[in-house]
Amino acid sequence: MPLQRRIPKYGFKNPFRVEYKAINLDDLQKLIDKIGAKVIDIEVLYSNGLVGKRDLVKILNRGELTSTVEVIAHAFSKSAQESIEKLGGKATKL
Repeated sequence: MPLQRRIPKYGFKNPFRVEYKAINLDDLQKLIDKIGAKVIDIEVLYSNGLVGKRDLVKILNRGELTSTVEVIAHAFSKSAQESIEKLGGKATKL
């Protein structure tokens, strides 16, 4: 058998890939109910154990948000941003 068929193939690993830690709206609502915060940023998420110190955070639209809150994160899905702003909140990108 030829050498190229005997040696296993390896995939490509993109060194420029940006990986986000996903936080859903229902997780934010649980956090709001727990601590009563009106502003949720990276430090609040880190201090409550939802993200790591160097994680990039993206807010996704699973669940329902019932409180008016200002959310500061690295990225938002379009539907999550609309859900936050529909309740009178503010979605700010870092």
